[in-house]
Amino acid sequence: MKSLTRTLVALSGLAVSTQAHAISCAEIVKMVNVSVPTSIVAQTMEASGTKFTAADVQCLSEQGAPPELVDLARRMAQASEAVAAEPIRTTPVRTAPQEEPDALDQAQSFTGDLEADVAEGSEEGDAAGPPRIEELVKLYRANKVLTASKGFYDLLESNEYPEYESKINYYLGKSLYDLGMLHGAQHHFMEVVRKGPSNPYFKYALPKMVGIARITGNDIELLRIVDKIDPEAYPRQAKNYLFYLMGRTLYKNGDLASASKFFQQVSSKSDLYLRSKYFEGIIQNDGQRLKSAVKAFRDVYQSDIAPADEREAAEFNDLQDLALLNIARVYYGLERFDDAGNWFDMVDRDSSYWAESLFEHAWGEFMVNNLNHSLGLLLTSRSPYYAEHEYTPEATVLRALNYFNLCEFNDAEQTLLTFEGTYQPQLTELKAFLSQYQSAEGRKLSDQAYEAYFEKSHRGSHLDKALFTRVLRNRDLAALVRHMDMMDSELQLIDAQKGVWQQGVGEHLKKVIAQDRLRYKKAAGQLLLSELAYQAGVLTDLMSQSKIIRFEVVDAQREDYMYKASAPQVETLQERTVDFATSKDIIYWPFNGEFWKDELGYYRYAEQNQCK
Repeated sequence: MKSLTRTLVALSGLAVSTQAHAISCAEIVKMVNVSVPTSIVAQTMEASGTKFTAADVQCLSEQGAPPELVDLARRMAQASEAVAAEPIRTTPVRTAPQEEPDALDQAQSFTGDLEADVAEGSEEGDAAGPPRIEELVKLYRANKVLTASKGFYDLLESNEYPEYESKINYYLGKSLYDLGMLHGAQHHFMEVVRKGPSNPYFKYALPKMVGIARITGNDIELLRIVDKIDPEAYPRQAKNYLFYLMGRTLYKNGDLASASKFFQQVSSKSDLYLRSKYFEGIIQNDGQRLKSAVKAFRDVYQSDIAPADEREAAEFNDLQDLALLNIARVYYGLERFDDAGNWFDMVDRDSSYWAESLFEHAWGEFMVNNLNHSLGLLLTSRSPYYAEHEYTPEATVLRALNYFNLCEFNDAEQTLLTFEGTYQPQLTELKAFLSQYQSAEGRKLSDQAYEAYFEKSHRGSHLDKALFTRVLRNRDLAALVRHMDMMDSELQLIDAQKGVWQQGVGEHLKKVIAQDRLRYKKAAGQLLLSELAYQAGVLTDLMSQSKIIRFEVVDAQREDYMYKASAPQVETLQERTVDFATSKDIIYWPFNGEFWKDELGYYRYAEQNQCK
């Protein structure tokens, strides 16, 4: 599944800049016109820190930008207007305000209404609090959210109404949410959720946390609490998401049967249904119930659920492609290589998993001794189109194995030497890096592991962009990276406020972000170390295989020389020409080293088997 991750720079330095750059209407329209996904454009707009104006909104509308981008620019423009308004008053709010609504408090909801699956519950019927709290609630409902947030924060600081702490936290969270300060909002909703289902605001705060997790893609806070809540207490609006998260938690803990039960409770009308069916397929496969696994993956692939937006459509497409890959892997494991090949071929050329499907298909062709087809598939997977996005060192070893089986011993040896020259420095660097964090004390410094490759310059590194692109396919790691980027944007928004709001609420939110950033860095560092350790293990195994194959190559070369010495007449080799007129439906062109996108996937080698 593809998620949107920060861009990694090349080998000269793997640090990632978090500096924001303003983006104009023309630049947004240009991205749209070159088919950049709307979700990518939206994240770029949010991260840019641009203060949009009404003119920008009108420009985007007139230029035909997608409605969601126009709406996002409108909300950001409203937030900018709020920031530029007069400072809020410092006296406590005790009576209903008589003044006209201030531009400071006209900020609209940053993200709009939560989708139906996590829609906010009604708060009608809740017991009224003291007049001071109720006046702040009225201010909030009148869209005077900055003033309300300052008042709610002051009440928390004074601890004047401890019995109403949950209500104050909840409305402070709502105020921050509407201002686009999602992490701060999440913190205060969590303060309510920690009180448990018996708290009257639990059923409202938990769906809001789910809504934030949907926006950020980061489930780290919900995963801390989901297994501590009785499923009977899940709020109706959040049930599907929490069932899904509980399934993930149990799966990670190895309780596959219980995990499957939770995944099965996700409604078929929820956008999480496909994710849950995919996990069911994984669980069935882990339990060697292969027919059931294939059926679950088929259900994902054949689903006709209509996505709600472009982001959801991209996720559905990735899930369906992964389902195809997993069906093919099941057949490969059964050594039904032709069937596996048919399923690999069904992965779309435009899929982010197409190159991976070609590589795995190449293994199937190798297993049935269709070596020229295998080499052709590998040629596409290692083309420049995928050099920065696909990390498949195993493909080089497979290429050498194909040459070895064709008795092209020199090509096999050269391919393996190239492999070792490329990946041995990477393996050495990975082992040295991982060794710093193997002890109990070292594991406590996992935030430094994250900083080493994601925040600091790492000049001279042998680890390339493709490796980190592979690492960031870890959904949880990518989500943490995005969330920390969001924290940076939130800090900029806090710094843009004026007066005592920034000195009070702003300083409080900065402390919350600083504390949580360290915790998120540690979690991201642990995930990064786990992914890098896995890749180091793969490289270690491949390096051993490479040396074994090279030994076999040398032995085979010795036997070949001895055969030729004993039968010199076989040296009268004539130049062979390849007849390309094989089918009227196919035109054959000799490969000249150039890669053309429309030719990818159609390469075939014409190597003659040199084995005697």
